Amino acid sequence: MAKALIIVESPAKSRTLQRYLGKDFVVKASVGHIRDLPVKTLGVDIDHDFAPQYETIRGKGNIIADLRKAAKAVDKIFLAPDPDREGEAIAYHIRESLKSAKKPFFRVLFHELTKKAILKAIDNASTINQRLFEAQQARRILDRLVGYQISPLLWDKVRRGLSAGRVQSVAVRMVCEREEEITAFNPEEYWSFNASLEGEVPPPFEAQLDKISNKKIKVDNKAEADQIAGDLRAADYTIDKINKKQKRRNPAPPFITSSMQIDANRKLRFSAKRSMMLAQKLYEGLAVGGDGPTGLISYMRTDSTRINDDALAEVRGFIGTNYGSDFLPAKPNIYKTKKSAQDAHEAIRPTNVELTPEKLAAYLDKDMLRLYTLIWKRFVASQMAAAIYDQTTILITAGKYQLKAVGSIVRFQGFMSLYIEAVRSSTDDKKEKKGDKILPNLQHGALLKLLKIEPVQHFTQPPPRYTEASLVKALEDNGVGRPSTYAAIISTIQEKEYVSLEQRKFLPTELGVLINGLLLEHFPAIINVEFTAGMEQNLDKVEDGKVDWLKILRDFYGPFNEALQLAKKEMKSVKRSITPTDIPCQSCVGKMVIRWGRNGEFLACENYPECRHTLDFKREADGKVVAIAREEPKETDEVCDKCGKPMVYKRGRFGQFLACSGYPDCKNIKAEGTGVKCPEQGCGGELVKKISKKGKVFYACNKYPKCTFALWDKPVAEKCPDCGAAFLLERTSKKSGTRLQCADKQCGYIKSD
Repeated sequence: MAKALIIVESPAKSRTLQRYLGKDFVVKASVGHIRDLPVKTLGVDIDHDFAPQYETIRGKGNIIADLRKAAKAVDKIFLAPDPDREGEAIAYHIRESLKSAKKPFFRVLFHELTKKAILKAIDNASTINQRLFEAQQARRILDRLVGYQISPLLWDKVRRGLSAGRVQSVAVRMVCEREEEITAFNPEEYWSFNASLEGEVPPPFEAQLDKISNKKIKVDNKAEADQIAGDLRAADYTIDKINKKQKRRNPAPPFITSSMQIDANRKLRFSAKRSMMLAQKLYEGLAVGGDGPTGLISYMRTDSTRINDDALAEVRGFIGTNYGSDFLPAKPNIYKTKKSAQDAHEAIRPTNVELTPEKLAAYLDKDMLRLYTLIWKRFVASQMAAAIYDQTTILITAGKYQLKAVGSIVRFQGFMSLYIEAVRSSTDDKKEKKGDKILPNLQHGALLKLLKIEPVQHFTQPPPRYTEASLVKALEDNGVGRPSTYAAIISTIQEKEYVSLEQRKFLPTELGVLINGLLLEHFPAIINVEFTAGMEQNLDKVEDGKVDWLKILRDFYGPFNEALQLAKKEMKSVKRSITPTDIPCQSCVGKMVIRWGRNGEFLACENYPECRHTLDFKREADGKVVAIAREEPKETDEVCDKCGKPMVYKRGRFGQFLACSGYPDCKNIKAEGTGVKCPEQGCGGELVKKISKKGKVFYACNKYPKCTFALWDKPVAEKCPDCGAAFLLERTSKKSGTRLQCADKQCGYIKSD
């Protein structure tokens, strides 16, 4: 008979543990939480000091019964959910549910699932961390108080099904405010000047105009640009100064949760949610060869860059053996962890550095291998020597003008031979490439020949819209959320249709702007970045034993409840509001008014319900409301596969679609297909034609919102002959007209006529 019961969260993790522990242990999985606050009610007794009213989660009764049976048959019980706040809460509720077994309970923390780490963790088992549980409980109650009391208010004032969250609403606000900055941005003209020059020795090189009469240039019109270009064409060019410096570039630290999500998004185009799902599987264990499940990475929810001594010794030995002593620093590279970091776990790293991506290629699916490769390379590179390069700066005089040329030569690649952190944007990419130019070996005072001078017009750009990567970074930088919540925040605001992801950038929807405006007006403190970050710090203090969890709730609820009661009286009822217009109704003698519906604002006859005529509309730059005529259904060559009548084109919530002409007797509909399968791994959907709310055509997966893949360019079901990509893109430009090119930017194939 087994002597001990170990309870983990997932069945996959239980299989990995069972492999190492043998017959003295029985390993069971709770499959996540077993108790939580009720779904249909608030579940928090506000009048009795916020007492939570936990209940068994629906469907978990059989699991609890199985755990109780197993608990009676052993001598002791190890509670081993994930090593974080959420895991501590799961452990607490399992203990409460199994108390009747009257067996000793121990809390065990598995930071990685290798035999050595597992046995060490069991030897060091302790008790449930009550403070950690209380921090989770306080967060859960705070989120419930906000979500379950503001959401019904939005149902009453806007429409049913809406929700507000303590943290998700801050993320929506960030996206909305960025869009406001973009809308309000006024571009300013400026000019740059690139001179192509040649010295006595090759190669020719480029220099940029830097100063005029020792002052930084600021040219904002074509007339002045033309005059300067004329002066430069007539000037003599002399090298005024040459500066040569040796510089070092240090590697990036090993991954924490946020940096893994950011790099996986930029390099692999993974969503934060997908990255975490894949990382979870790598942590819990996968079959490698004939050895059974093996944990491949350390715990993936962390904000610490710390690495234990054993792992450091292992990776340094690997670098020395496989790359040579030149690539191994004299001492380990130690990285600072942010003050706000909890530092409960190590950085994300491979559990065994000898398990290279090449060795695992036969056992992992494509995306899992890509993420593992990213984690492995980042970790190994973090302990390699710095890259060394020579940077040369040439200062050139041309009359009153001063030009500058910068170039560099890499003398030792160091860590760059293995891994380089993803650049933030195309602008950053250009900056990196700009420094890679090789300059000729010239001397001070040498004369140069001007080959060409090119004035280039530019306009300042608005701040960029958030990508998944930059939104995660912004949440982290502002202290909003924690490593374990970034993916959930981003998924939630998309699922609630408060933001949309177009060309991998977030835009607020009409609904998102409306909800943000209402919350900002009536709950400014709740969706305040500083307030939310301060609350995270307070929860950390609860965990550290510096603040009582009930004090956090008491201090929060008083002001929140006052704002809530006031909002119930004063918040505008959007769904009952009517804005008159001068647009005549086409079906009666009435005028059209603006109303709010499930899909946003629309025009409806003022004589509703007697007249049910409706129209879409748009607002022009001056705010004038202009009706958009609805097209009559247009017949197609397709036939309805349900009733045999012709299919027609109609326009709806998600753009143009095919509908049966027999409506309402036959309600068969489908989007206009492209015949191209969605490229997202495991999706199985098809890319279909859609129209955005601004009237722009785009192509997206027909499994939205489960899959958010989208393109602006039309996908064509034609395989790339060069790289084998599954489809080509149809692109149109004034210069080149319409042509097909590979969807993979790295390929560059363009189909000739």
